[in-house]
Amino acid sequence: MTDYKMVATTMAGLEEVLAAELKKTGAREIEAHNRAVSFVGDKGFMYKANFTLRTALRILKPLHTFTINNADDLYNEVKKLQWDQYLSIEKTFAIDCVLNSDLFLNSQFPSLKAKDAIADYFREHAGVPGGKRPNVDKENPDVLIQLHIFRNQCTVSLDSSGASLHKRGYRMEADRAPISEVLAAGLVLLSGWDKKSSLVDFMCGSGTILIEAALLAANIPPGYFRNSFGFETWLDYDESLFKTIRESAIERISEQDFFLYGCDISALAVEKAHENATAANVDDVLKIVKRDFKDMDPPVPNGMVIINPPYGEKIKEQQLGELYKDIGDVLKKRYKGYTAWIITSNKEAAKQIGLHASRRFTVFNGGLECKFMRFELYEGSKKQSKTDKNKS
Repeated sequence: MTDYKMVATTMAGLEEVLAAELKKTGAREIEAHNRAVSFVGDKGFMYKANFTLRTALRILKPLHTFTINNADDLYNEVKKLQWDQYLSIEKTFAIDCVLNSDLFLNSQFPSLKAKDAIADYFREHAGVPGGKRPNVDKENPDVLIQLHIFRNQCTVSLDSSGASLHKRGYRMEADRAPISEVLAAGLVLLSGWDKKSSLVDFMCGSGTILIEAALLAANIPPGYFRNSFGFETWLDYDESLFKTIRESAIERISEQDFFLYGCDISALAVEKAHENATAANVDDVLKIVKRDFKDMDPPVPNGMVIINPPYGEKIKEQQLGELYKDIGDVLKKRYKGYTAWIITSNKEAAKQIGLHASRRFTVFNGGLECKFMRFELYEGSKKQSKTDKNKS
């Protein structure tokens, strides 16, 4: 089976996490870029990457990279590709353009030029009577093509994922904007959670962080609940190969003896969290209740807390400061012996936590630049904790 270069896209701040995932999965020639990681593998690895990577958004197969100075250059270079290797007139396609260039005012124009080039290729080269060509289907195409234009460099790729890989397939509608599954998985991996100690999210919302942690601990592939991937409608799709890879990954699912704990003040959020946990088949290891976080006691003496509190879009600054102060007070008084991780985009509110962050990562939640901060919650004084460590 032929090896080729691929690109896995991700969220800003998760590049190194994704690179580590790819290395563990068996990829070669791994290089981290801005919001992406390139690697080398074969068709089977492309299937495996889509099915098992937790922090990837899309797996792209680059076809052609070239320099452009205008729309005609784009049209001519796209038309050079042998599109009948990837499309037939019975297939539908769509073009997604990621644009960071002054050459075009918006992403729609280069997408249209590329569409015209593909249509003209089939009219001129496919030898089909009547000049038939594949139809465009923006909603559910058989083949999704990506144009990535940065300054005057353009890369044409096939998108093997179809729908973004953050759409796992287990999540129902939430009562408020939930954290992305990919970011939630990335936070759990960044935290260094050991997959067996107690994990608490006392602002759990619809449960995404806890569910992604449970999937990780049980080695349940993130693609397990999806109905389809983009590569399944490609001309060279190998159904037998994908079945083998899928079954191999499923065989590695393990029965873990652990519990994850969460609460939320919203009854609707808790209801959705239970529905999502059931859909993800991890409801037996998640204990989520309706409760104010100030009233939730740690389930066991030691463990980890990961929370995604409000950042302030719908809360007054004074109220937000009070909320973060309450978070800090609860951690200091009740969660001694734990390690706490908090993600927020609000620097001023974060100061109200009243704890020193021992580590910080910069990540993005949607378009918001956030800090993911670790707080060590020592039993007794910090000085005493260090003394105890030195004795041991």
